[in-house]
Amino acid sequence: MPPLNSHIADAPATAGSQVDPALSLTHTLREAARHGERAVLLCSFQKEESVLLDELLQLDQGTGGTVRVVTIDTGVLFPETLATWRAFEERFGVKIEVQDASSSGAPWSGPEHCCSTAKVAALEASLDGAEGWITGIRREQGPTRANAELIERDEKRGLWKYNPLAHWTDKDLWRRIHERGLPYNPLHDQGYESIGCAPCTKPGAGREGRWAGTEKTECGLHVEIVS
Repeated sequence: MPPLNSHIADAPATAGSQVDPALSLTHTLREAARHGERAVLLCSFQKEESVLLDELLQLDQGTGGTVRVVTIDTGVLFPETLATWRAFEERFGVKIEVQDASSSGAPWSGPEHCCSTAKVAALEASLDGAEGWITGIRREQGPTRANAELIERDEKRGLWKYNPLAHWTDKDLWRRIHERGLPYNPLHDQGYESIGCAPCTKPGAGREGRWAGTEKTECGLHVEIVS
């Protein structure tokens, strides 16, 4: 099912773009919601998902409620992330499906023993049978995401990839979160701009804290957008 308005994926890429962040969020999510249960929002309980879930569930006639919301549980999430998970379920009243990527025999301990293999396998299981994948990717997050479009075709997986927040800034996100009183991960208040697993993530700007002390900036889920 191709997007009805896939031309919105051709939005200008410059900082002076005329794309309206709020409108692009709503319009892109409406396109994604057309896939119904064959659309998946991958949720990591960061500030991006606070905004995405809120907007998704406010779509006309409740169409966003049919989209599947899935999280990948590595078994080493921060306590604050687990608390945000509960807060999301209470506030949004949504069922969050879980893909278990934990390993009792060899617990995740750092980038050399996580991400690419276990996390990508969990992602593939999450997207099995899906036609659309909703992400929290933003151009502002770093060079590997700077060219993200609102709607892209993931040829490798044979589905549409929706990045409704592609043109949003941190300022845009926090304005929406505070205006609507949305729950968010309290680690953001402690200097964590991007939040992953506890063994790897440190406070830092952009994605620089996700694998502190290494040059790694992606876990393997979105490598196809690197330019």
